[in-house]
Formats: sequence, structure tokens, C-alpha cells
Amino acid sequence: MAGSSIKVLGTRPTPFVNRVEIGLNIKSVEYEFITEDMFNKSELLLKSNPVHKKIPVLIHGDNPILREAIGNDAKQALLQKIIEGLGLLEEAFAKCSKGKEFFGGDSIGYVDITLGCFIGWIRAMEMILGLNLIYEAQTPGLARWAKRFLSEKVVKDVILEPEKLVEIYSLLQA
Repeated sequence: MAGSSIKVLGTRPTPFVNRVEIGLNIKSVEYEFITEDMFNKSELLLKSNPVHKKIPVLIHGDNPILREAIGNDAKQALLQKIIEGLGLLEEAFAKCSKGKEFFGGDSIGYVDITLGCFIGWIRAMEMILGLNLIYEAQTPGLARWAKRFLSEKVVKDVILEPEKLVEIYSLLQA
């Protein structure tokens, strides 16, 4: 929507950007999407978010609204929802696996692949934030499942180590 007073700076594969766009679409708000190259950040992004230099940035007129504007209370509430969700996932694993290695039984299946692809990033975020999300004391079934999943021959050369993902995350935040 060229000429719109609302602009969204971002890249489409980013869930945080997707969230902003979906919210605007639900409210039928017209906006202009400006694709950012995260390795060659535009002057508009650097001007709109000079401290963090991150996306998404929603610009209304000349006023940028940043992801960082979310307060600590909202972040704590989100963390609590994540922990509750992991508890539900722990219950689902116990029910679906019926005491076996993976969600569908003795071998990796669709649900294992779908969830397992996030384990590296979850571990990386645990390192970055200094948290434990999937661990033996809180989610013992999921913790054992994650360890088994990552140790499988068909997986271990595909999912990057959390340390490497932290490195990538740091580059993207620069």
C-alpha cells in the first residue's frame, strides 16, 4: 500500500513480523510493507530503531513503535504462558508416547519432527535468557525426548548446536 501512513519494516520469514502484519490485517488497517535486509540494514530501520536496530518496526506517521516497547509485565506473562504450555506438552507426550521413546512410539514421526526442529532454538534461548524451559525437574518426559531426538543419527547433523545458534542470534541482533 504505497503512500500509507503506516509502514511495517521487517522480513516475512520472521514470526514477530508476521504477528504485526496479521494483527493489522485483522483490524483491516492498510499499511506499506518494507522488506529489510538484516545484513545490510536500511537508514529507515537504523533511524526508527537506533538502539536495538531490530525488526519489526511499525511506523505510524513519523512515530516508530518498537518490539522493545513491550513491558516487563507482558514479558513475564508470556514466559508464564510458555511454561504452562510446556506443561501441557509434557502431558501430551506422556499420553501419546505411551511410555515409548517418541510421540508416536518407538521411532521418530511427524510430531517429533515438527517439535524437534525447535529444540536447538529453545536451548539457545535458554542460554541467552539464563532460563531452563525443558529440563528434567519440570518436564522430565520432554527433557528425555529432546535428548533422544537430538541424538538420533538422522537428526544430529541437521539441528545446529545451541552455541552456534546463539552466535547466529547475536549476529542478527547486531
